[in-house]
Amino acid sequence: MPSPAPPRPVASSTDPHGGVFHEGERAVHHRAGLEAQAARHARMLEQRVFSPGMVRFTAARSAVFLTARDGSGMLWTSPVRGLPGFCHGEASTLTVGAAPGADDPLYDLAAGQRVGALFIDFAARRRLRVNGVLTDSGPDGLRVTVEQVYGNCPQYIDREADGELPRPAATSTQRTPSLTPVHRAVLARAGTFILGTTHPLRGPDASHRGGSPGFVRLDGAELWWPDYPGNNVFNSLGNLESDSDAAMYFPGGAGLHVSGTARVLYEQPHLAPGEPAASRLVRFLPRAVVSS
Repeated sequence: MPSPAPPRPVASSTDPHGGVFHEGERAVHHRAGLEAQAARHARMLEQRVFSPGMVRFTAARSAVFLTARDGSGMLWTSPVRGLPGFCHGEASTLTVGAAPGADDPLYDLAAGQRVGALFIDFAARRRLRVNGVLTDSGPDGLRVTVEQVYGNCPQYIDREADGELPRPAATSTQRTPSLTPVHRAVLARAGTFILGTTHPLRGPDASHRGGSPGFVRLDGAELWWPDYPGNNVFNSLGNLESDSDAAMYFPGGAGLHVSGTARVLYEQPHLAPGEPAASRLVRFLPRAVVSS
């Protein structure tokens, strides 16, 4: 197994030159002409401590989605599952009473790196993002020192998505450098995925993307999806402006993990009738795929 990649530098979640937003986010705000709208969310993004409501929300979940780097430095997004109560937020610490299993690309996570975490209540259409430093990591659990914790808008969360339902342990996994016909069939019917992005200093982030089944399109070796209107913060797209590494996790069935690179194209995509309008799209080139 390759030696763990050295931890990335830990930076403050605020930038002395641009406040809470880093240079990639500010570039997207400017390109979209939405600087004022993004600025309205700045105070929300400065929160570093779990509120009582956030504590209750994390404790009620049976899954958390993590974005982090494996021992070779590749970015992945994976679910960690348990019974409600296995995750606990207190002050500026997130404790997770489980860890990625031996069949997961994030198995044996190295402590000291920065990670992103996402909690979703699909039925209530609520989500919570947590970013920070993985201070402890072992087979029985993880501990994250929180640098940013905030809620997200409920748009495009499918109430019927089963992203939190427990899965049987996989008997084996397959790793390939590109998408197989089976993988392509999964993508073609997906209405939900978890997107992992990262910033060279601030580290990874996990976010949710949703739409009607088929909103993720296949185009040769690449796949792409429209960037539907959201809260105008552009955390994920801003990260991609600064670092092209990206990861996708599709929660249906046994789960599908994809790691690769992504880029934002500022052009209006051709969309299906009735699909939400979009003025940007994201193209993703897989470098590795893990499936059960």
